[in-house]
Amino acid sequence: MASSAAAPPTAKPTANRWLQLVLGVACMVAAANIQYAWTLFVPEIQKTFGWDRAAIQVAFTIFVVVQTWLTPIEGYFIDKYGPSRVVMFGGLMTGLAWIINSYATTLTGFYAGSVAGGIGVGCVYATCINNALKWFPDKRGLAVGLTAGGYGAGSALTIIPIANMIAAGSYAQAFFTFGLIQGGIIMLAAIGLRGPGKGEVVFSTKVLQTRRDYTLREALRTPVFWVMLLMFTCTVTGGLMAVAQLGVIAQDLGVKEFQVNLYFFAMAALPFALMLDRVMNGISRPLFGYVSDRIGREKTMFIAFTMEGIGIVALGYFGTNPWAFVILSGIVFLAWGEVYSLFSATAADTFGSKHIGKIYGVLYCAKGFAALFVPLGNLLMQATGTWATVLYTVAVMDLIAAFLAIAVLRPMLKRHHAAQGSLQPAGALAHA
Repeated sequence: MASSAAAPPTAKPTANRWLQLVLGVACMVAAANIQYAWTLFVPEIQKTFGWDRAAIQVAFTIFVVVQTWLTPIEGYFIDKYGPSRVVMFGGLMTGLAWIINSYATTLTGFYAGSVAGGIGVGCVYATCINNALKWFPDKRGLAVGLTAGGYGAGSALTIIPIANMIAAGSYAQAFFTFGLIQGGIIMLAAIGLRGPGKGEVVFSTKVLQTRRDYTLREALRTPVFWVMLLMFTCTVTGGLMAVAQLGVIAQDLGVKEFQVNLYFFAMAALPFALMLDRVMNGISRPLFGYVSDRIGREKTMFIAFTMEGIGIVALGYFGTNPWAFVILSGIVFLAWGEVYSLFSATAADTFGSKHIGKIYGVLYCAKGFAALFVPLGNLLMQATGTWATVLYTVAVMDLIAAFLAIAVLRPMLKRHHAAQGSLQPAGALAHA
């Protein structure tokens, strides 16, 4: 990455980058169900086969671990083959995952579907985020927020159809039908994806950004990378726990079947909460990304992480009230979704965009570490007899991350930029 603070930009924004953003968002929307609709299937799978709930949730952990821990490898293939081919393969695997689940009659079968889904969604997610960072150096927070928001809110479109199909008595049919739909959409959108050519994106930026591109090895040698990894793990754990366990938590708290009546329509508390949560999750990512472009990443992190921690504490205390359950779960997802826009944008600001696929790929492994706590949440609940213990534990992790954002990460980033003589934002950034 070359930079020049004095010379004016020599290229203008191209409208093509907005098309690339739309295609990336479409792919993310289609990939979202594998993670965010899983909670609808868990009670049905348990009812059908009688397996222990924790054993079933291992499938979710496998999915997240595969999705996240293979991201650095996928970053290599993005650089080598370009975004279109990687996303095309990701769409194929994403559709195949739910088709495998539709035929699965053993835990091993569901675990195999999780592996396929992790590979597929990992390819889609890593590539679309990578492409947004490269096309929008001037609006990284907003661009990756919109892209990640497609993943966070995408399942809101299909929560009710999937829930209805499951309620009609066929969770396997829901797996098969929506597997075909989401895989097909991703593969079609992948045809038009491409990365920016030389000189296509040269813009001014208001956010501190590095004046050189770090390699993965160089990034791993910096203390700031490891602080971000710790913070990412702390914050993503709470939301990931809620994503996987919300249906189970609602059932155990006794609010799952409560009818939420808004006068113009009524819906059971769980599907209503799931739909609201997806919307809030999707809004969160571009909203906080946009805010971070204006006030800085670390301040935005502090605000969001504190909100999430307080929201989780309140959910544990007031969650037996159906209305409180719906509202507070929405607040938690509003405050949680932004982690995927803030950390990716911060990584690109700190280490450059040339190798961001690999660098953010390693950082994104934090989600895999957090996924290991999902089955432990069930065990902790069984040992203590209440979800409050689990929720309070992850709330403390969120508040620790909020403290680190202001007290540790912010001064560390200032020193990082000062060491390379880039205290002021670069006036123009050129990306090959």
